[in-house]
Amino acid sequence: MRVLPPIIAALALVGLVVIPYRHHQNAEQEMREPHPRVTSVEASIPRINYIEQVKDIRRDLEKKSHIQTLHHNPRDRSHYVEHEVVVRFSPRPEQKKIDELVASLDAKIKRDFEQFLIIKSKSLTTKQLMKKLAEHPDSVFAEPNYLLLPNRKPNDTYYTEYQWNLPLIGMEQSWDVSEGSSDVIVAVVDTGVDLKHPEFAGKLVEGYNVLTDNNKPEDDNGHGTHVSGVIAAKTNNADGIAGMSWNSKLMPIKAIGADGSGSAVDIAQGIYWATDHGADVINLSVGNYTSSAALKEACRYAFEKNVILVAASGNDATNQPSYPAAYDEVLAVAAVDHRKERADFSNFGDYVDVAAPGVDIPSTYIYSDYASLSGTSMACPHVAALASLVRSVHPDMKNRDVMELIRQSATDLGAPGHDQLYGYGMINVNQTLRQAKPAKPARAETKQTTVGGLLNKFFMRLRFGFE
Repeated sequence: MRVLPPIIAALALVGLVVIPYRHHQNAEQEMREPHPRVTSVEASIPRINYIEQVKDIRRDLEKKSHIQTLHHNPRDRSHYVEHEVVVRFSPRPEQKKIDELVASLDAKIKRDFEQFLIIKSKSLTTKQLMKKLAEHPDSVFAEPNYLLLPNRKPNDTYYTEYQWNLPLIGMEQSWDVSEGSSDVIVAVVDTGVDLKHPEFAGKLVEGYNVLTDNNKPEDDNGHGTHVSGVIAAKTNNADGIAGMSWNSKLMPIKAIGADGSGSAVDIAQGIYWATDHGADVINLSVGNYTSSAALKEACRYAFEKNVILVAASGNDATNQPSYPAAYDEVLAVAAVDHRKERADFSNFGDYVDVAAPGVDIPSTYIYSDYASLSGTSMACPHVAALASLVRSVHPDMKNRDVMELIRQSATDLGAPGHDQLYGYGMINVNQTLRQAKPAKPARAETKQTTVGGLLNKFFMRLRFGFE
């Protein structure tokens, strides 16, 4: 395994800094009592403080003059790009009319996604652009260009020692039911994937880079590679880690850059592309506290195409709804630790559907490496992988039925029934798959076609009469 630079090695030894949930003071969380093996100084897999890195991304964004901040309350905030607007027309005007409109706004078309446009003005603010475009008779919506941030017994080398998360949710019994199907594709709309990582050899289908408009979704951040490994890293190959689905395919979609931030429009375009190219499940380990019309339309489009959408609830220990997780078409995932207790950082609220392991999760990382990360981003792919396993044993099950099965088969945690911290509870993969597996059809009586069988049938008819 590659030796990480000193700064990463140092991060591996630093405890995560999180915002505690103030109404749950007595809960001893994973951040205060780390997993003993994964966080040991002798561990082979480095522990990276990704939650603090995301906070750094936010701070860096807020220093940039062209980035505006929306404050939802004293602590939670969203960001958008000033002088830019996302607009959708229906019907779409002729290109000549669009060009004339853009010129009148002292603007240019920054990106054209067919479904919507990103328009950037030299002189008008985002609010001024929204007002003018809202007056257009064919405008369906005009909104800011919002930024989203990541919410981050096989024989594989690291499985027994480090992957506590998989036995916790019943994976070892579940692999007896299904190891996944190569016909099922899970799209990961994120920072891309390490295309040369040995854990993904033979596991990838064609992907897409939204940022550069090509089919090279190479990960230059690490987040997407980590998420992808949880879902479907090569398993039982006597090396590295084990993915939850041994046979499912991964579709990497790069919609987030090296700095860890991406726009709602880029995420939306990734959802459209994945849906149109055969994805059965889409993992969205990203979030923002302001709903985007473009993102919501993309989620609705995928849902209506029978795709299962899974998203992270967020890492700010707040009940502020995060999108896309809070959309009705999406399964929202909170995070728990190795003691099945809510992680300090995990967002909560009525929109949370289920919880999954999200603290000190070992998985793949860029440069053909491995790392341990924490976040609802890491909890989310556990649920996406479960959805892919359900589709493997019951390919005809509708997406809404898969989502409901995952909710109802979860292990109840916290207050009885659905609650704000855990939703319906922690996913129980074994229980879900056994409930999902179609009942075997009754064995049909075989017709006797031998000579003895025909003679027996003849004499029976002689006895009882021919019909």
